[in-house]
Amino acid sequence: MPGVRANAGYSSVTPSRARREAAAISVKPVAGASPPHVEVSSTTAPSCKDEPFARIATHGHKFTYAALFAFTLILYARPSEFYPSPVTASIALVVGIITLASFIPTQLALFGTLTVPLPEVKLIGLFTLVALLSVPLAQDPATAWQGFSGNFIRCVVMFVVMVNVVRTRARLNGLLFLAIAAAVWLSVGAVNDYRLGRLTVEGYRVDGRGIGLFGNTIDMALFLVTMVPIVIALLFATRSKILKIILGVCAAGLLAAIVFTYSRGAFLGLLAVLIFAALKLGRRHRFAIVAGLLLMGVAFLFLAPGNYALRMLSILDPSLDPVGSATHRRGELLRSIYVAIRHPLFGIGMDNYREHASLRGLVTHNSYTQVASEMGMAALVIYTLFIVTPLRKLGHIAREAINGESNSRFYYLALGLQASLIAYAVSSFFLSVAYRWYIYYLVGYAVSFRRIYESETGERDA
Repeated sequence: MPGVRANAGYSSVTPSRARREAAAISVKPVAGASPPHVEVSSTTAPSCKDEPFARIATHGHKFTYAALFAFTLILYARPSEFYPSPVTASIALVVGIITLASFIPTQLALFGTLTVPLPEVKLIGLFTLVALLSVPLAQDPATAWQGFSGNFIRCVVMFVVMVNVVRTRARLNGLLFLAIAAAVWLSVGAVNDYRLGRLTVEGYRVDGRGIGLFGNTIDMALFLVTMVPIVIALLFATRSKILKIILGVCAAGLLAAIVFTYSRGAFLGLLAVLIFAALKLGRRHRFAIVAGLLLMGVAFLFLAPGNYALRMLSILDPSLDPVGSATHRRGELLRSIYVAIRHPLFGIGMDNYREHASLRGLVTHNSYTQVASEMGMAALVIYTLFIVTPLRKLGHIAREAINGESNSRFYYLALGLQASLIAYAVSSFFLSVAYRWYIYYLVGYAVSFRRIYESETGERDA
């Protein structure tokens, strides 16, 4: 039986929830009373003392969220790259310390523990422990420690902060729109560079921005391809025609920028997203939709600018790559697999592959073999589960939400976050980004969304 929505587009009463609530209500005869007296157990009628605490627990961490938002803004804007100074060089670290200093006492005061024991939090804890154990066993412990104590541990800390602090739709929307704004800014710059002929990478590709998170053109393409599904999900979820137009233009700009990067990994990630969307949104005509998408993809390759089609076909035939990067990456892929097999327990140490194992002084160009070769097989399993676990749980939410109104925000955003994780899982097969911010924010969005869904609908099994 389809669920009945109490608040259109946001919350639902599913059959499982209805059965629990019905079981919690007992009808007992009371002496001297002709009509039956209905008693509601405490499971459905929380006491007045519990309600204020629930509101505080959900809406607490206001200052911590503001600091997290500011840290994310600095992460995307990277003021130290564009305005070098002692202040901008340390501003991200200062805001990060403020965020943590606010989070720890507030979290302990509200819940008495540093973090909620979610599966993803446990997995990231295990991943961090394995990374730490691998440091003294690394071929170059100093390089491994630098990799662990630098960007990686900051990603882990901010992930834990995010999943505990982002408990309302407004907070999640704030982080999502901040990420979309960064993606739009990057896409506008990429499109403008292509228009002006600023093709500084191999003579026909646009470059990234700065030297940090988006400095490499394929890193920028990875971020853009993970943002496309979220933009499209919000486009379907909103009822505002103006917002639909704005989000549609944003999606078109992101797609154009991805094309101008000529990133093969981003192309495969985008293809996986399109197939996933077709299977989920076109359940009655899946074969026809998938066939149509494949035909559109072939037509796109021939209509795309320059030698785009030739570069994408080099995925299958490396000899078609004029600069030979496909051949080099295939060689590093095989080499990194060999290193992982030779060092299965703790690998050769974080960030040690380029200097101590590479054939040409390159990184693995594959996040999975990066983890396996530098941290061991156990770390690879944990890293994969870290990506797969929120995917599975988002699928559960999508199946529940579709029982109500199929155009609900929960349904489309669950699909969008799923597609975003799929895009990362596919595209990161061509990038060494396992210790960088991308996946930690994406899983953070997914976990926060799940907690909000459970809080608003009462579903605890998601």
